[in-house]
Parts: sequence; C-alpha cells; structure tokens
Amino acid sequence: MCSHAKSTAQSNVKMEKTEEYHIPVLLKQSVDGLNIQPGGVYVDVTFGGGGHSREILSRMDSTAHLYSFDQDADAEQNILTTEGEGKRFVDDPRFTFVRSNFRYLKNWMRYYGVSHIDGLLGDLGVSSHHFDDESRGFSFRFDAPLDMRMNKRAGTTAADIVNTASESQLADIFYLYGELRSARRIAATIVKARADKPILTTSDFLNTVEPLFRREREKKDMAKLFQALRIEVNHEMSALKEMLAAATKLLRPGGRLSVITYHSLEDRIVKNMMKTGNAEGKTVQDFYGRIESPFTLVNNKVITPDEDEQARNPRSRSAKLRIAEKK
Repeated sequence: MCSHAKSTAQSNVKMEKTEEYHIPVLLKQSVDGLNIQPGGVYVDVTFGGGGHSREILSRMDSTAHLYSFDQDADAEQNILTTEGEGKRFVDDPRFTFVRSNFRYLKNWMRYYGVSHIDGLLGDLGVSSHHFDDESRGFSFRFDAPLDMRMNKRAGTTAADIVNTASESQLADIFYLYGELRSARRIAATIVKARADKPILTTSDFLNTVEPLFRREREKKDMAKLFQALRIEVNHEMSALKEMLAAATKLLRPGGRLSVITYHSLEDRIVKNMMKTGNAEGKTVQDFYGRIESPFTLVNNKVITPDEDEQARNPRSRSAKLRIAEKK
C-alpha cells in the first residue's frame, strides 16, 4: 500500500472509531454496583466520554450530586455535549467536573466540602479515543511523537523516559509494568540505539525494538511495551493506590466501590484493596482468624462482559469488574 493510501485508510479508521469518544464498558453492571441512593454523593474518577457519568446521573434524584474527574483536556470538552434529548453535563446542577488526576480525590473532596461519599466508580482502561488519536503516541499503529501523557500539561513524555532513563531503569519499567521477560535485552538495545540518535517518535521506537520480537508474538509484546511506557509516564500505579486509599476513607458505611480493570497489575491492586484494605494485600486477622477489611465483597466472582458486549466493543474483552461495600 502506498504511503498516501495508507494515510487515508488510517484517517478513515480514525474517523469511524472516534464518532463516539469512548464506548463505556460494563455500563449497567458497574452503575448497578453503586446501588445509587436518594441524596447520595457519587464520584466517577474516569469521566472520559461521559458514558458512565451519564448513566449515574440518569439514576440520581434531584438532591444527589456527582463529581467526575478527568485530567485530559479532550475529555473536558465532553461536558459540553448532549445525547439525544438529554442535558449537557455542564447544564446539570447535580454535576461537577474536576479537571484533575484522580490521585487528588481527597484534596478535591475537601475543597468542595465533601466529607463522605456514597459511591465511587472507576473505569481504569485507556479510552478508545486515546488509542485512535494519531497525535498522542499511545498506539503503535500511527507514526506520532512518543508522548503518551494523559495530561498534556504534565512534563515528562515517553520520549523523555526512553532517551534519559538508565538501562537498568528501562529494564525495570518493561519488566514490572509490561511483564516482558526480555526486558533487559530491550533496554540494552534502546540505550545502544539512542547513542546514535534520539528516539523521538513511535516509528523511531518501533524500528529500534521490532527486531527483538518474534513475529507470532509481535503485536502482543509491542502492546505490553507501550503499556509499560504509558504506565510510567502517567504514574498510573501510584495514582491508583492513592485514589483507592482516599476512597476507602471517604466512603460512608454502606457506600460502594465499583472498579473496572484491564490488566493484571491494576486488577491485583484493586482486588487487594477490596479484600484486605491495602494495595499490597497484607492481611490482618482478628482473634478468630478472620481477615479484617474495611470492605465486604459484593461480587465474590469477578464480573466480565458477555459475548455480545465483547463483539460490540472489542476493548471490553480484558475487562474485569469488582464491587465492594464499605462496612
């Protein structure tokens, strides 16, 4: 395929996929999990395209309130959109948008004078909008600056990390966040390549590491590599731990935590928090040997999308929903 035709095809794909900013995953199940009550205070820590927030608002009475977080300017634009005959988010007095990383949940709730919340929903996956935006560098499908910042106002990009981190630091990133066995070899190859010229774009990065991957696993391993860089750029694991710790303190007794995860690293943190009350999964037992936790699991078995949802939205295939209630 010639470069012009390839570019046109990619643009067409982008147009088709971004007609909707982000298709919400496990929409009914995750909002059902909040068990929305009259007059309650709810938080959606991952506003994105607003799908989950819109569903939460549709179930709230006039005395309830929803705070929705997102650090991305693109997501903020979605508060101005309508769906069918519905209100724009910005026109709904029950809704407050918070342009911030959800790790600052505690600070923002204090700012708004909220001491307790009745439920929190998080859809931790990267939105389809980010993967389809050719300019952001989240996907290896497009040639773009190696950026990967969720918040474009933040400082460090993926290119900064690739070009300045030590070989051992890169190896740790790829092993811990990408679970790649060849992490050390990948890191060594990158350090050798950047000595000749900086690695600034997704194409530069692909050309550097592609020879290291077996053809049959190339896409899977490349996805893991990009995931690892994205997690490091956005400090996703530490942000998740801070948000969950804050949510645990903010939730009133009977309040619900409803969280959708997409990879084993974040799922392990969520599962540990719900089972033990801490991200590390360290158990504390009472006199009778029962594990002490601030939560009771609502779904002992993880909830996953059915075949119909997976067919409609391939992004949902790796999704897992966990719900817990504050004791």
